[in-house]
Amino acid sequence: MAHAVADRLDILMTVLLAYIKNICYVNGTLELTRTKELYRDLIAVFDKLILPTHASCHVQYVIFYLCSFRLGLAEAFLEHLWKKMQSPSNPAVIRQTAAGYIGSFLARAKFLPIQTVKACLDLLVPWLHQYIHSQDAGSKAFCDVSLHGPFYATCQAVFYTLVFRHRQMVEGNLRKGLAYLQMLNFERIVMCQLNPLKVCLPAVTNMFAAITRKYQLVFCYTIIERNNRQMLPVVRSSLGGDSLTTNANPLDSFFPFDPYLLKRSGKMIQPIYQVWEEVSVCDVGGARQTVKKDSVTEEDDDFLRGESLQSEAVVGFISGSFESHSVGSPPVAFLQRPF
Repeated sequence: MAHAVADRLDILMTVLLAYIKNICYVNGTLELTRTKELYRDLIAVFDKLILPTHASCHVQYVIFYLCSFRLGLAEAFLEHLWKKMQSPSNPAVIRQTAAGYIGSFLARAKFLPIQTVKACLDLLVPWLHQYIHSQDAGSKAFCDVSLHGPFYATCQAVFYTLVFRHRQMVEGNLRKGLAYLQMLNFERIVMCQLNPLKVCLPAVTNMFAAITRKYQLVFCYTIIERNNRQMLPVVRSSLGGDSLTTNANPLDSFFPFDPYLLKRSGKMIQPIYQVWEEVSVCDVGGARQTVKKDSVTEEDDDFLRGESLQSEAVVGFISGSFESHSVGSPPVAFLQRPF
């Protein structure tokens, strides 16, 4: 690669991913005991170093790669993120980042079956509805990132997941798929006083609006147009500062599993990675064929092209434990099966 630092990172990632595979596989067979031990070690590193690092680049793919070995690992990782996201005892910035990891993982992990994706939405969406209900009668039911950051990050994760996975949700049985999407009641989320469409990235918002209009789930464009006509005097960045326009990134969010751009190590990621399928608004309406990409490049996977992902610094660290459980976590039945 032309960039010397990127080339060194590529070599190191190649060595690390090969090490992970050598540890977990013996004579072509997955060794569960060694794999679970490695998973616990990597989760500890993830909690201490990777999760608190804003806009971490490529290194987080060690977890992505390991989770591809067995569905139970991927589900355990999602459960771990879910507990961090919904626990009020965690700092808001960590909860927001955990939500970003959930959305990005659900969207990009090709090895995740749609049943697992829907099971995660069945946790995230009711949490959003419960949050809206808890705020409706209060004095803080207005659009403010500093007050409702985890809510907005979770909304964006859900919208992003739907953008990538909506075809799988309706294919095979359109009526059943539409019934499931209607059950999620996106209209209440979009129309609530917290106004998540005002805060989420425009690329995510616009594609979500096109898809939900196609399936007649909710009409978002009136809200989007109203948001675009006004400044956001009450939307504040978690980093502080003046009011932001709708073209900015109030959440200072990023998707950790955006396209993997390192060439050597990327060959190990490509087979398990869901690339963005170019979809125009016309295509969402059913007029055009989707163009699928065979390989991941910066030019190919341009879903968030033009969005400003502002990474200013590394946020603070928190200590996490693989075995810890947040107080009040609901039972997650689909994640309880063994590796």
